[in-house]
Amino acid sequence: MRKEDCFYLGKIVRKHSFKGEVVIKLDTDEPELYKNMESVYVEFGSNLVPFFIDKSSLHKGNQLRVQFEDVYSEEEADSILKCGIYLPLDLLPKLTGDKFYFHEVIGFTVVDTNFGEVGTIVHINDKAAQPLFEIDREGKEIFIPMIDDFIKKVDRDTKTVLVETPEGLIELYL
Repeated sequence: MRKEDCFYLGKIVRKHSFKGEVVIKLDTDEPELYKNMESVYVEFGSNLVPFFIDKSSLHKGNQLRVQFEDVYSEEEADSILKCGIYLPLDLLPKLTGDKFYFHEVIGFTVVDTNFGEVGTIVHINDKAAQPLFEIDREGKEIFIPMIDDFIKKVDRDTKTVLVETPEGLIELYL
C-alpha cells in the first residue's frame, strides 16, 4: 500500500502490557469509528506494513488499546513503538456540506464573492498556526486562511470552494 493512498490515523505511543499490547493515540474527533478495525498499516521507514488486530478497545478518550496478531511480547511491541498508523483513503467517513478533508479539495477552484475566480488549490499548508489554502493563479501563489467565516460553500459537484475574504487580501498577492 502506498502512503499517498492512505490517511494518517494516529501513532503507537506506548506499550500497555507485557503481552505486547500497545496504545495508539488516534488523530480523530470520532475515535469510536475505529474501535472495530480488522487491520491497519504500520509505517516502517517509507513502507506501510499491514498488521492484523486480535482485539482492541477504546482507552481514555482518543486512545485505542490494541493487541496485534504476532505481537505477543514487550520486545515485539518495542519494535513498533512510535510508528505511524494508516488506513486506506476509502475508509474515511464521507463528509457532507461544507466540511472537507484537506486532500479532498486539492484541484478545486476557489471563487471569492467579491474578487471572482481566484485560482486552483494546489496544497493545504497545515504547518502554520492557521491552515492555509495554497492557490495557484497563473503562476502566482495566493494564500487564504482556512477560517470558517471565510468558507461559504464547498461544492463537490462543480469542484469549487466559495470564499468571502476581507477586501484587498487577494490583491496583496497580485
